[in-house]
Amino acid sequence: MEVLYARCAGLDVHKEQVTACRRIAADGKVTQEVRSFSTVTTGLIGLAEWLGEVECTHVAMEATGVYWKPVWHVLEGLFELVLANAQHVRNVPGRKSDVSDAMWLADLLAHGLIRGSFVPPTPVQEMRDLTRTRKQVVREVAQHVQRIQKTLEDANVKLGNVVSNIVGTSGRAFLNALIAGETDPEKLAKLAHPRLQATHKDLVEALRGRVTAHHRFLLRLHLDQIDSLDKAVRELEARIGDALAPFRGQVENLKTIPGVSDTVAHVIAAEIGLEMTRFPTAGHLISWAGLCPKMDESAGRRRSTRVRKGAPWLKTTLVTAAWAAVRKKTGYLRTQFLRLKARRGPKKAVLAVAASMLTAVYHMLRNGSAYRDLGGDHFDQRDKRHVAKRLIKRLGEMGYTVEVKAAA
Repeated sequence: MEVLYARCAGLDVHKEQVTACRRIAADGKVTQEVRSFSTVTTGLIGLAEWLGEVECTHVAMEATGVYWKPVWHVLEGLFELVLANAQHVRNVPGRKSDVSDAMWLADLLAHGLIRGSFVPPTPVQEMRDLTRTRKQVVREVAQHVQRIQKTLEDANVKLGNVVSNIVGTSGRAFLNALIAGETDPEKLAKLAHPRLQATHKDLVEALRGRVTAHHRFLLRLHLDQIDSLDKAVRELEARIGDALAPFRGQVENLKTIPGVSDTVAHVIAAEIGLEMTRFPTAGHLISWAGLCPKMDESAGRRRSTRVRKGAPWLKTTLVTAAWAAVRKKTGYLRTQFLRLKARRGPKKAVLAVAASMLTAVYHMLRNGSAYRDLGGDHFDQRDKRHVAKRLIKRLGEMGYTVEVKAAA
């Protein structure tokens, strides 16, 4: 088999040590040398010097949790780095060790058999950290809201039955009064905002409960946590805004897609970056995101049509945006959803809409173009043209010359 990289290395990365194998092919002979290094900064610098001694050009490593990141940062710029998906480069069963894994990676890399994973530039990686942390903090806020709901149910206060958001304006007023020791449901009901739809009678009945000092302590604890987390979300959003300042025009352009909000646009920019050169076509990007069926065939039979795992942070955000887009009264995305929903069901239909949105994102970022909605009648017009073309071809095969004119 042809050797593409004569001087390369494979790294088996773990939490405390890196096992490295440098592979040198010269004069028809292949020599491999293995050595282990600590993952502290001094050890990684020593690893870089050891690989540089023999003028290695390419280095491959597996994507093992977050342990590969510091190794990548130290070696970046010194060598051509390749990040391998662990599922794609599994060693032969029964020959599993750190040394054999490093040698196996080096051999695969030398022959060009490793398909590198997408690793965005450092600014985009930092954006990923910010947007993913924001999503995790928002989840924690939701968890504390659920714990407040649980505490209120334990006290037989049915606040969730009359208020859609128990930490909104009216809900906060009720909770603060309960924490302060107020137990009279009539006085509590008067704290409601004028725009609250629940009647005074329903509020009184819902707020009539048995709130103890234990409940007040838990309510105050969870509200304080929510306030702290809300502050963290605001700081994260400000930081994200500063990081995206140089690309404000491109991000604003993404928001013209139906269903794409500020948060969705930020996640898209952070997960795939704003340079589409790493993806040859829109199909490659959709496959990487996990919005298309996986290839699983054997003996001419399709065994599975489940979607690939892909990029979970991007996929979940796009699916949420797709649900928002299909609620629009008109437009191509809603028409596509309704057309597919009748045949394939709502889940597969919304995945197809998410894939269409990502296709639009790809072309907008690659070409710098604006979003252009194909319109709700796109499929009707397309079907009409296809039917006319098929019939004209059929008549031509029968020896007729057909001239088509639009009806008056």
